[in-house]
Amino acid sequence: MDINAKIESLKLVPVVVLEDAKDALPLAKALIDGGLPVAEVTFRTAAAADSIRAISEAYPEMLVGAGTVTNLEQAKTAVAAGAKFLVTPGFSDEVTRYAVEHEIPIFPGTCTPTEVMQAMGYGLKVVKFFPASQYGGLNTIKALAGPFPAMRFMPTGGINAGNVKEYLADKHIIACGGSWMVKGDLIAAGKFDEIQRLTQEAVALVNEG
Repeated sequence: MDINAKIESLKLVPVVVLEDAKDALPLAKALIDGGLPVAEVTFRTAAAADSIRAISEAYPEMLVGAGTVTNLEQAKTAVAAGAKFLVTPGFSDEVTRYAVEHEIPIFPGTCTPTEVMQAMGYGLKVVKFFPASQYGGLNTIKALAGPFPAMRFMPTGGINAGNVKEYLADKHIIACGGSWMVKGDLIAAGKFDEIQRLTQEAVALVNEG
């Protein structure tokens, strides 16, 4: 499976924070039923690895990856749990080297020309742009695309239903990361029907003409 092509076809990558692994499967089902079979499960909580393992075993058709990977130990733990891709908030030589050497798709966090060049040094064609809204959003991505026309970006941070289409209209953007359809309070309250509804709305929004 070409992960980049799959992510580009879906256009959205839900960024998920799970405090309890018991919520992993109902969340995954809500995303799948909502038409968005992909999730970036962040290593911001101790439940990340168990959540990734549960989803990858129960829903092999779902593209589940690990986000907020900040060190090599987390990367190895995520891959062992079944993560199909890795996302880092900033650029880590150690994590990127591990991913490239083991042929694991990785989207390292970048927001400067130097970081984009570091990613290019590893042969990467797509990077995360984070935190997008705080670092100039679409205007900065367009500026970076000048010297790096072959690089594609996955902006995350401040993306919502109000601005996602503007981002996706730019050819240098492969997809957007977002959390508005998988908010923590909805997960905590067990409102997975609401998550499915918001996901369906998001999918319809990014696919309308």
